[in-house]
Amino acid sequence: MKNILPAPDPTEHSCPVTYCLSMIGGKWKPVIIFCIANGVDRFGAMQRAVPGVTKQMLTKQLRELEADLLITRTVYAEVPPRVDYALTKKGRSVLPIIEQMRFWGEQNRS
Repeated sequence: MKNILPAPDPTEHSCPVTYCLSMIGGKWKPVIIFCIANGVDRFGAMQRAVPGVTKQMLTKQLRELEADLLITRTVYAEVPPRVDYALTKKGRSVLPIIEQMRFWGEQNRS
């Protein structure tokens, strides 16, 4: 009788760089994390702080960051409703990476 191995889990990343990029990679996620770290914690303010991002894309990226436990979303029972975003401990742990990206960008843009 043959041993049948289970199919590999597609969410498992054997490469740490691939895992990191799956969490914070892309055009918008690093910028969103940077904004939240610098006090931009409301959707409207974030949309103004991130030129070029659409409402739909910002919503999608925020949901992904929340699902990956990098940010929290707090909804206040007010009229109109107020929603704040904050970095989690895991989210704060990527700030040195984002800071290095900012530093590199400042040093190498022409």
